[in-house]
Amino acid sequence: MKRAKILLVDDDAAIRMVVTEALKRDGHEVRTAGSIAEQIALLESFVPDVLITDVVLPDGNGLDLVPTILAQRPDMPVIVLSAQNTLTTAVRATEQGAFEYLPKPFDLDELTRAVRDGLARQGKEEPSVPSEDADLPLIGRSAAMQDVYRMIARVVSTDLTVLVLGESGTGKELVARALHDLGGRKAAPFIAVNMAAIPRELIEAELFGHERGAFTGALARSAGRFEQASGGTLFLDEIGDMPMEAQTRLLRVLQSGEFTTVGGNRTIKVDVRIIAATHKHLPALIVAGLFREDLFYRLNVVPINLPALRQRGNDIGLLAQYFLDRAAAEGLPRKRLNAPGIARLTSHNWPGNVRELENLMRRLAAIARDPVIPSTLIEAQLGGGGGETGGDTSESLEQAIEMHLARYFVQFAGELPPPGIHARILEQVERPLLVATLAAVRGNQLRAAELLGINRNTLRKKLSDLGIEAQRGRTR
Repeated sequence: MKRAKILLVDDDAAIRMVVTEALKRDGHEVRTAGSIAEQIALLESFVPDVLITDVVLPDGNGLDLVPTILAQRPDMPVIVLSAQNTLTTAVRATEQGAFEYLPKPFDLDELTRAVRDGLARQGKEEPSVPSEDADLPLIGRSAAMQDVYRMIARVVSTDLTVLVLGESGTGKELVARALHDLGGRKAAPFIAVNMAAIPRELIEAELFGHERGAFTGALARSAGRFEQASGGTLFLDEIGDMPMEAQTRLLRVLQSGEFTTVGGNRTIKVDVRIIAATHKHLPALIVAGLFREDLFYRLNVVPINLPALRQRGNDIGLLAQYFLDRAAAEGLPRKRLNAPGIARLTSHNWPGNVRELENLMRRLAAIARDPVIPSTLIEAQLGGGGGETGGDTSESLEQAIEMHLARYFVQFAGELPPPGIHARILEQVERPLLVATLAAVRGNQLRAAELLGINRNTLRKKLSDLGIEAQRGRTR
């Protein structure tokens, strides 16, 4: 990759910082200016290969200087950024000779690809292709994602502990990797560990390491994830699944930066940035006695809430095409979407979030016969005509129940609810289940009992107790 000289002109300090770090990661030299006056001063001693400029600057319009610059460097790509997302601005940028126009808010991947493509046009760089190791990219122009970008920008240069919250499949590890890769610890290790994937009895040894003979099968000393991540970042995914005994040890490490291995007595001190993530509602777990309140406050220094894909309608088409391009780079046939196809994707609820969308796009790239994927094929895949119907329904239901319970406990303002919560919650779940099942079998109790896997007499008693009429599942 050619090391290019890039001049970035934007009056937003956060944008300058994040874009600079992203471009430096690609090996480029970056100079920045916050105004036209600063830009002119820099150009006296700095000759850029690429110019990235905002339109509205404190002392004028960033487009006004573009023709003068291009008169001296006609082959230099100019990338225009603007929050004035109007047709007039886009047309004027093109008329002034801009190579690319990106409306704000923009995503970093799109900007870095534009830089690569601009350099490729000069013959100084290979055309951009999707990164081979990119996974569930942080792509999106939606307002919800812009909030995420702004929060990342605020804390990327710090060592503050971050708690990433969001449903499964929204890309929580990508946020953690972005915080690491764009921050001061990028040269040190990034270690990720999934609490839900480790047997409870092995979590402490996994995190803190163990000495030889500490337990059956411990044939040699083994460094834990804290030691492995020393100087870098430790990402604790699904922190809500960590058992209480391990939570206690983790709290001590966060407080002191010190720990001992399992079976050891030597104190080990490490310098590690902690980023944790969970799809669970930790305050509800605290009330239930499953998560330490003091640990929660230690982790929740900077919360970042990742939106579900259904809350990012404007991003779905962009993400879908990105995944199709990645699939093509990996050897699958190149495919693209049309407006009806994007509309059908946007109308889907996406219980599996971005991960579900990626899997669907890979499948469509493999099975679609034409270069443009027809909306009928998308409908067949989403509607159960030949593949997944859209994610893990049981997981989605579990998450919905968790959110309901969280709201239920919050209404008591820190106090405990009255006794009998188990029966009340079961009734709230059982009633709609029985109603929906009876409606599906048109009131046939025998078939309903078979579907539910219970005795018919049991079903009758439940219907009576809950006040549900058997005919089509109506309630009294």
